[in-house]
This record gives sequence, structure tokens and C-alpha cells, in this order.
Amino acid sequence: MRLLMLGGTEFVGRAVVDAALARGWEVTVFHRGRHEPPAGVRTLTGDRTAPDGLAALAEGSWDVVVDTWSAAPSAVRDAARLLADRVGRYVYMSSRSVYAWPVAAGLDEDGPLVEGSMDAGDVPYAEAKRGGELAALDAFGADRTLLVRAGLIIGAYENVGRLPWWLNRIARGGPVLAPGPRELAVQYVDVRDLAEWTLDAAEAELSGPYNVVCPPGHATMGELLESCAEVTGSAAELRWTEPEAILAAGVEPWSDLPVWLPPGEMHDAMHAGDVSKAVAAGLRCRPVAETVAETWAWLVSLGGVAPQRPDRPSVGLSPEVEAKLLGR
Repeated sequence: MRLLMLGGTEFVGRAVVDAALARGWEVTVFHRGRHEPPAGVRTLTGDRTAPDGLAALAEGSWDVVVDTWSAAPSAVRDAARLLADRVGRYVYMSSRSVYAWPVAAGLDEDGPLVEGSMDAGDVPYAEAKRGGELAALDAFGADRTLLVRAGLIIGAYENVGRLPWWLNRIARGGPVLAPGPRELAVQYVDVRDLAEWTLDAAEAELSGPYNVVCPPGHATMGELLESCAEVTGSAAELRWTEPEAILAAGVEPWSDLPVWLPPGEMHDAMHAGDVSKAVAAGLRCRPVAETVAETWAWLVSLGGVAPQRPDRPSVGLSPEVEAKLLGR
């Protein structure tokens, strides 16, 4: 297979490239030149937001293109139109954020969607992802477009900081505020499992939307944080705290305490999606302990400091707020 990866040097794109190279695929990476691409790829350089920024893609043909773009949908539109006659299939890494709020527990791919436009510039994340979907569909048609609607993505190469924050916090030891309940289900996808499924689906010529996260109940907050303690060798004491006490202290779920959302509407939207379609199409999810161990090994190799996307705010609870809550 000949893969064109739009991006390919960070997080999801990097995992897709690594997986494709491991399969012996011929990989071309189109990127802005901010990071070193993996060895073994053909490199094309350009900035798709700049005038003539797609010039490097004017020639060439591929079996599949994978696009992880999360900003202006017009950038997806321009790339897709340019490649439509020279690429067999367009895979757009979308998001379950495209579903209209409120997102009920058990929602599948037929749920109502937010409004979006493929011609839009800078718009909120959900609208950007929906606009990107529409752009891919417009250029390639429904039969040649695969929409990968991922949820929470964690694992090696993470540049958002969620799992790295928990690993570093627990590695420091001492009492750790653990947001409860301990048995609260979390739904995510390991970036490597996401990459493998995406390539399998592209090779099988699948099309249409797929929710790609682990099945509900695959892991819990307890299993996630206890795995962090185990792989770091930390003597941290996880102090499970009721959601009501955390919220009353003004702590923001998801941002102050990454991954965690209290039981209720927000939790159902993020951690209770229907993924039976992707599972039927071969989605396999490794145990949470394996994801945590691989992420810690990668983080240690970087000296403990994970890369941070400049367009995303930093995450994590401040030591002062944590100490105050633990004191109560």
C-alpha cells in the first residue's frame, strides 16, 4: 500500500506512520517541517494554510491518504480536491465531538451531528471536525471516504498532556487526589490501536463513519491510576474522593483532572459511546496497563517532559488546590 500522511510527525499521525512502516507500506509524509519525520519515509514539505502551501502535492498518486487536521475545514477541502483524482481513499481522523449536544449514552454513528461547513475558516473544534468530514465527502464521495470518529486518545507521543500529567503526578508520590468513584468507567483509545485499526480499515476499503474508542467498561479510573502507580514504582497513596467534594471546590473536570468526568451527562457523552460497528470491523484494544506502561517508557525516554501542542491549554491540578482538597 502507498500511504500519504498529511502530518505524520506528532501523536496520531506519527503512530499511523510507524504502523504503516511496520507493515512494509510505502509512506510519504507531508508536513510543515517543525519536527523530524520518522526514518524510512519520503518527505514533502509545505504549509497547507499558506498560499501555494500544497504545491509539493501537485504530483504523485497513492492508495490512501490519512488526514488528522483539526483546524479550518477549508484546509481539508483544498487538500481533498487536489488529491481526489490521484488517491484511492480519503481517511479523515475526525472526532466524536461532531455529535450534537447532549450526547446520550450508547449513541452510535447515526446520532444527530453539529452544523459544519467545508468552506469555514477558524471555528470551534466540533464544527471544524464536522466541516472536515464534509470536505472529504465532497471531494471523494461517500464510497471512498472513511471517517474515523475517535474519542479520548492516549498513549505514546501524546502532545495534549493528559496521561503524562497523571504519570508524573503519581511518580512524585505522596497523597494523590484520585477522583472517584474508583469503578467509574473510562472510554478511550490507545493511539497505536487507533492507528492499526485505521490502516486495517483502509486496506479493507471501508467507508463511512466509525466511532473508534474502546468499548464502555474496558477500563476504570481505578485501573488507570493504579496502573500509573505500578509502572512508575511510586509509593503514592491514591485518596479516592467523591465527585461532589471535588466539584464543590471549583475543580474543573477533564482539564484540572485529565480524563475524569463525574457521573452524569458529561460522562455519558465522553465515556459511554457505542463502538460495536468498529469492534465488528476488527477493533482490538490492549489492556489499560499496557497503554500506561508504554506511555511511561516513552515519557522516561524524553526525560519526563512530554511535548505540548501550542494550540491546547496545559492540563492538571495545581499542587495548592490538591493540597487544600486533601486537607479537607
